[in-house]
Amino acid sequence: MAELLWTPSEEKVRASNMYKFMNQVNHRYNLALSQYPELYQWSIDNIPDFWATWWQEAGIIHSQGYQRVIDDINKMPGAKWFEGAKLNFAENLLRYRDQQTALIFRGEDKVRRTLSYAELYRQVARLSSALKDAGVKPGDRVAGFMPNMPETIIAMLAAVSCGATWSSCSPDFGIKGVMDRFGQIEPKILFTADGYFFKGKRLDSLEKISQVTARLDSVKKLVVVPYTTEGPDIGNIDRAVLFDDFCNPADDGEIDFVQLPFDHPLYIMYSSGTTGLPKCMVQSAGGILIHHLKELVLHTDLKRSDTIFYFTTCGWMMWNWLVSSLAVGATLVLYDGNPFHPSPRALWEMAQQEKITVFGTSAGYISALMNSGLKPAREFDLKPLRAVLSTGSPLSVEGFRFVYRNVKSDLQLASIAGGTDLNGCFALGNPMGPVYAGELQCRGLAMKVEAFDENGKPVVGRQGELVCTAPFPSMPIYFWNDPDGKKYHAAYFDVYPGVWRHGDYIEITERGGVIFYGRSDATLNPGGVRIGTAEIYRQVDQLEEIEDSLVVGQNWKNDVRVILFVKLAPGYELTDELKDKIRKTIRANASPRHVPAKILPTPAVPYTLNMKKVELAVKNVIHGLPVKNKDALANPEALDYYADIKELQED
Repeated sequence: MAELLWTPSEEKVRASNMYKFMNQVNHRYNLALSQYPELYQWSIDNIPDFWATWWQEAGIIHSQGYQRVIDDINKMPGAKWFEGAKLNFAENLLRYRDQQTALIFRGEDKVRRTLSYAELYRQVARLSSALKDAGVKPGDRVAGFMPNMPETIIAMLAAVSCGATWSSCSPDFGIKGVMDRFGQIEPKILFTADGYFFKGKRLDSLEKISQVTARLDSVKKLVVVPYTTEGPDIGNIDRAVLFDDFCNPADDGEIDFVQLPFDHPLYIMYSSGTTGLPKCMVQSAGGILIHHLKELVLHTDLKRSDTIFYFTTCGWMMWNWLVSSLAVGATLVLYDGNPFHPSPRALWEMAQQEKITVFGTSAGYISALMNSGLKPAREFDLKPLRAVLSTGSPLSVEGFRFVYRNVKSDLQLASIAGGTDLNGCFALGNPMGPVYAGELQCRGLAMKVEAFDENGKPVVGRQGELVCTAPFPSMPIYFWNDPDGKKYHAAYFDVYPGVWRHGDYIEITERGGVIFYGRSDATLNPGGVRIGTAEIYRQVDQLEEIEDSLVVGQNWKNDVRVILFVKLAPGYELTDELKDKIRKTIRANASPRHVPAKILPTPAVPYTLNMKKVELAVKNVIHGLPVKNKDALANPEALDYYADIKELQED
């Protein structure tokens, strides 16, 4: 029986945006919906009506209305959304132009800056004018190699206001990682900061990016934002200009927002690239806008009075998601640096000082916070905090409990999951509903998500493949350099024709919640029984002796055996007693099939730059297979340990 951790009060339910939207649906369609499951069922049974209603309720700013919501609800991929509509994404995000704080920037170096909505608009206007003077036009690409700072958002909004397509990666990417991405899309203008801070160190970006621009003939200007130094020396960097010198100081009037079709390319996002060149996923302006607003306003219950924070870099889709909060008029908190520098208190001190109401992070951060021993509820005033969001990987049951015991007992913990591919979520929070340990509250409105069994049939209460059986507006419109659509089709539609297969292993519960078990391509099959790696992580995460862990399947004697690597917390050794404790914990709380055949120590767990464990890369290494693109990893040197491990050659 799932453990109930929190239920919203009737007052909170009735004050929620979701409740108000449900009432609008009732009024508009003469219905009597009263609970989220009923609203969800209506939304997937009436997808065009849902999006038409949400277009109106979200107040999408447009210069030309649409002729129809979707041309063919049964067509996937390739369905056309809101044909005839014309709009500009940046105009929707800059609808507020008053003195309320739009951005609060906090750097690891203790820098704090704020921008009002009026000042943000003025700065975007100056840069937008400069970009047009530099020849930027609709369809051009503008890219950022930037920390998570206000100038990154200003650059994106200015580029998009001109009709350009924005793409970014964070400055911790190596030269090859940047070239693997920007080399494919050939940006006309490239933004960079002079450097960034991490773990108390100043790290230079100019040497790296100068080598990138030397190989990218498409770049007409490299615009440099001073951050770690007041006056960076750019004299020897070809085509470089300082941000303030590039901006048009005299032009801070009205922005000429170029009006473009709903499906005009807005963002180019990238797959992790661990199996080759990253896939370049092109996403539409209208699709991302209407999808993000649904998730922020309805599922996150975001209001103008909120202060929202998400710990992210500009290389993760959660940056794009966070920035869309500007369309709601909320205050955004941007943080650049290590979340544990100079101590685990860093982000919670900031949460207290900035009165953060929505705190977003990763499951990995919550796990690390648990291991640090910090209990934020004891040390900080978190009275304004009403929601914690977690994504990146499945949040363990113990992680859920930790938040309610040691962060705050009265808040909505929304574990959310989707992907870079859709720049959003398949399953996420519901401010009208309860929170159960280890369970995402609901499937997203108008997202026809199912769990398919091995026969391709939907199942409830059993594990299966995450699929979406109807189109949604934020699907990629195409992949870059994929003229016949073969890469796009192979990524999602080869297994179940006409059905999006995402690559996650999930269970939909009887009450409509969702449990994630990890990537289906990393699913373990000992004795032919499918096991999600997250089921093992959930148990190991509870043990104070373990700081981190990694599970892979090793091909062994015509079967697969489960191998568990553990990174020990300081002061502990992997004794036989600890191995026995791990096995007993897994056996008692998961099943005997989940018990690893071998438990081995590891000095480090490899992660992608988006902080996801790379089980498949480790699996390749232990089987003597190549890892094609180590530049996609945050710590590629960690892979070296996994080669030629003697214990893996033994019974």
